[in-house]
Amino acid sequence: MLTLSNIKDFVGRELGVSSWITVDQARINQFADCTGDHQWIHVDVDRAKRESPFRNAVAHGYLTLSLIAPLAMEIGVLPTDAAAGFNYGLDKVRFLAPVKAGARVRLRVVLVGVEPKEANQIVIKTKNTLEIDGSDKPALIAETLALIVPGKAKAVDAGEPR
Repeated sequence: MLTLSNIKDFVGRELGVSSWITVDQARINQFADCTGDHQWIHVDVDRAKRESPFRNAVAHGYLTLSLIAPLAMEIGVLPTDAAAGFNYGLDKVRFLAPVKAGARVRLRVVLVGVEPKEANQIVIKTKNTLEIDGSDKPALIAETLALIVPGKAKAVDAGEPR
């Protein structure tokens, strides 16, 4: 179990692997609607099958990148005694292989570093590899940063002896 007091012990270790999720055409279309990126290679399935070098519609790179947060939460990268975790940035992202519509992906997370900040906050750096089912090459590898805010310590009841 990952806590603020033991998190440094996990540096260099894999924190876990998520379950598989399917990146279907409906998800790709919803992402296109949210972002306004309706490039044919993502949303025109018939044309993509005919003209795309991948012979299929593919997910947006930023859609695959956006899957890191929910899959990392599933793994449990947020220490159990933290009040909250916030996106703090990205150090490096590489999109290595397309995710075809209908493909399954999962996330593998390694804790790379822990940096103390003021007010007992920390920034954690993780290496995130989004794997594609049946592919030797991952969809992406991203080094992400998260600001972790500690939970409030439990108040001591004034009526209880110490």
